[in-house]
Amino acid sequence: ERRSSPLLRRKDSPITTAKKRSLDMADSACNSAPGSGPSSPNNNSISNIPNENGVTVAVSNSMDVSLAQRLCGGELSQLSLYTSPSLPNITLGLPATATSASNVRLSVDILTTSPHQRDDGRCVDALQSPSIHKLRGQHRPLGRTQSAPLPQQNAQALQQLVVQQQHQQFLEKHKQQFQQLHINKMMGKPSEPTGGRQHQSHPEETEEELREHQALSPQDGGFPCGITIKQEPPDPQENQEEDMQQELLFRQQAMLLEQQRIHQLRNYQASMEAAGLSITFPGHRPLSRAQSSPASASSFPISVPSPEPPTKPRFTTGLVYDSLMQKHQCMCGNTHTHPEHAGRIQSIWSRLQETGLRGQCECIRGRKATLEELQTVHSEAHVLLYGTNPLRQKLDCSVTPMLVRLPCGGVGVDSDTIWNEVHSSTAVRLAVGSVVELVFKVATGELKNGFAVVRPPGHHAEQSTPMGFCYFNSVAIAARLLQQRLNVRKILIVDWDVHHGNGTQQAFYDDPNVLYLSLHRYDDGNFFPGSGAPDEVGSGPGVGFNVNMAFTGGLEPPMGDAEYLAAFRSVVMPIANEFAPDVVLVSSGFDAVEGHPPPLGGYTLTSKCFGYLTRQLMALAEGRVVLALEGGHDLMAICDASEACVSALLGNQLDPLPQALLEQRPNQNAVCSIEKVIETHSKYWRSMQRGSPRLGLSVLEAQRGDSEEAETVSAMASLSVANKQSRSEEEPMEEEAPL
Repeated sequence: ERRSSPLLRRKDSPITTAKKRSLDMADSACNSAPGSGPSSPNNNSISNIPNENGVTVAVSNSMDVSLAQRLCGGELSQLSLYTSPSLPNITLGLPATATSASNVRLSVDILTTSPHQRDDGRCVDALQSPSIHKLRGQHRPLGRTQSAPLPQQNAQALQQLVVQQQHQQFLEKHKQQFQQLHINKMMGKPSEPTGGRQHQSHPEETEEELREHQALSPQDGGFPCGITIKQEPPDPQENQEEDMQQELLFRQQAMLLEQQRIHQLRNYQASMEAAGLSITFPGHRPLSRAQSSPASASSFPISVPSPEPPTKPRFTTGLVYDSLMQKHQCMCGNTHTHPEHAGRIQSIWSRLQETGLRGQCECIRGRKATLEELQTVHSEAHVLLYGTNPLRQKLDCSVTPMLVRLPCGGVGVDSDTIWNEVHSSTAVRLAVGSVVELVFKVATGELKNGFAVVRPPGHHAEQSTPMGFCYFNSVAIAARLLQQRLNVRKILIVDWDVHHGNGTQQAFYDDPNVLYLSLHRYDDGNFFPGSGAPDEVGSGPGVGFNVNMAFTGGLEPPMGDAEYLAAFRSVVMPIANEFAPDVVLVSSGFDAVEGHPPPLGGYTLTSKCFGYLTRQLMALAEGRVVLALEGGHDLMAICDASEACVSALLGNQLDPLPQALLEQRPNQNAVCSIEKVIETHSKYWRSMQRGSPRLGLSVLEAQRGDSEEAETVSAMASLSVANKQSRSEEEPMEEEAPL
């Protein structure tokens, strides 16, 4: 009697899996702007995802152990929020205060892994601190080493995976048994090859049952011992027919095995999709013999697919985006309280896909920036605090993150700049690395230009201070790496975010090889972050290479397209052309677009205007321009502006500006602001010394003035040539003296 299949017993038995602990947070639906539609993510679905190693973190008020105590074993003293010189934070909210240690309670439920995988790839022992040593009882093996999160698999999916893997191994061995049996019969050429019926495969049979069948069947085409058959002389024609039958039988068996394999793969894929996972398999190729099989030397050809040559990226606009950056969000999940949320980049990426612009671009893969790359701009302590997971680094206990409890229930360095203990360090490093990767491909000529859809932003992050949603300055790090690795001589950074990029200004304030040019709302220092005055021109050798086009005058009236076009025409483009950069980087914040409330912008620029500003910058550096997303929190506005900028980078036809805008003159506050910048930088730039006689004119009036000036110059040049010719004709030729 045959024993029952162990494969079936294995399939019926339950498979135990470690239960994952979900994140403890308030349930909230998507609170994005009404115009975002399906582009805005559901905060619950994003926040309830484990981190890259399947570790989950629960933030609870009921626990009495703070984050600093778990990391360093010390007490958490009262921490004060960062305050700018003028305003507490970017949203004009009051700073959160930590009145007592009991108000700053964090609990981190950790399933530690051993050995710990550090960011540099080396395996080290678990942290030997007493607080971490107590958690060894909860140890479970590290499941994966990739940065991707561990999928939420159920018992049925895991069971199907085990069955599929075991059955795949069985099919491979079963196929080799058929191959060996066929070779033995071909070499032995028995007189009665059909006397021993070949064993038919079945998906539910095991290797042990197969061996039992083979033990009962004749070996090498013979018969059981004690039986003697009188053999007739072989007939060549019969042998040929038998060979053809064997060939046909083998091909039928091979086709059956291949069909069974495909069936199993399809069942496995269906079970994975039912579990909520997307599984794809590489393209199918015909079944061929294994190279290690003796049949590889037979007359049957082996099908080996020719390797496809690596596809060279198209020389066009590059795009970079990674959904892991969406996981950086507050534990409360309220997008109204925190305008810098995951729906920003998700909405932009969906818009680019819906409009077909994504298909016209070359999408590149992002990566996490290394700690060494982050330290080109930021201090080592800052990089360790916010660029690494506290459980994976040997952090000095004297250095603790400046995290406080926020009014919403989450944690952060201030009410704007939230911190997610599980995902933030990965997201911020991924944003920096993606910008660096895109900038290098454009600088080396692999791509024409590029647009980086990244978050969180970075231009407010200073050397050792996170603020204004920013932790690491992506554009500044990319510029510094261009200098160090590619020896790029001159780099232009244009920052048209409505807020001044104080972090970028600080990084290159004394560098004459990086021209930082910012257009922002200043209001005499009364708008966040309070820096960016026109007289901040640089220091030391970098004097004159820090240009702040600071708009003053508040919102009466607010600045719009006419004012920004006038600033570009009078300040930005003349200085940029005189500087003659090799690469242009743009801190592309869209919070100056109409739709942002006064605390976040208050200006009334249109999305189309940013497309025309981008088109003007493309005339510099032979078109090597890279835009990196910074601010911008109205979903409809940032989607429209991103679409306009990518269209401009692709060279598509832009929507024309309204006739009323072309005839509109800039308001008086803007004219005064531009005149102050021209006066300040006339000492450093020749293009600013002659001033701008058409500063207060509209776009059409300035264009007519440029045309008339060009015609005048052309006429004067032709008149000068005509005068020279007439003088040469009137002068008498000298007569030769008589001999």
